[in-house]
Amino acid sequence: MLEFLAHYIIQLIQTTSYFGIFLLMFLESALLPIPSEVTMPFSGFLAAQGKLDFWLIVITGTIANLSGSLLAYYIGYYLEEHVLLGLIKKYGKFILVTEEEYNHAYKWFSKYGDKVIFISRLLPAVRTVISLPAGVFKMNLKKFVIYTTVGCFIWSVFLTYIGFKLGENWASLEGYFRQFQYLIAGLFILAVIYYIEKKLKFRKKFVK
Repeated sequence: MLEFLAHYIIQLIQTTSYFGIFLLMFLESALLPIPSEVTMPFSGFLAAQGKLDFWLIVITGTIANLSGSLLAYYIGYYLEEHVLLGLIKKYGKFILVTEEEYNHAYKWFSKYGDKVIFISRLLPAVRTVISLPAGVFKMNLKKFVIYTTVGCFIWSVFLTYIGFKLGENWASLEGYFRQFQYLIAGLFILAVIYYIEKKLKFRKKFVK
């Protein structure tokens, strides 16, 4: 399926330039199965050829991701959770969003709070789905916009830069992409462990 999508993604970007990048990245963050791992590296490859501007690609991708995330946020904000889960059960298979992925994102958000929005932008599966529970929890919109923008900007820079550097071999990004995911996931786990240890030490001091 990825190869099938990649063919049309490449065609769209070649034909419509920045508009295509915006549309694809918007749809990805609006919960449609459009892989940014194809959109942005290929755009970076075009930047290396001088056909597109590197930073315009990054800015376009970031704004598009933010816009799509806001749409998902407001869906979660205005729909009752049982209605939202019902829609995911019924139609999730068409947009490759499962109830399990939503529940995973929901648990992350309820456990770690607002800042997980930033971290999740750099992780698979929950990257786009996290906007739904953020809306359900009525997360502060200003914080949501800031965390989402920063996370999406880093993601866009990373993918575009890899495509720019790899040139015609941009499709081999997958290996780098997996390593990057594991690195971010590892750092996040270490941060959580550090936070818990600090909290336990503080409580012990307080009890004494």
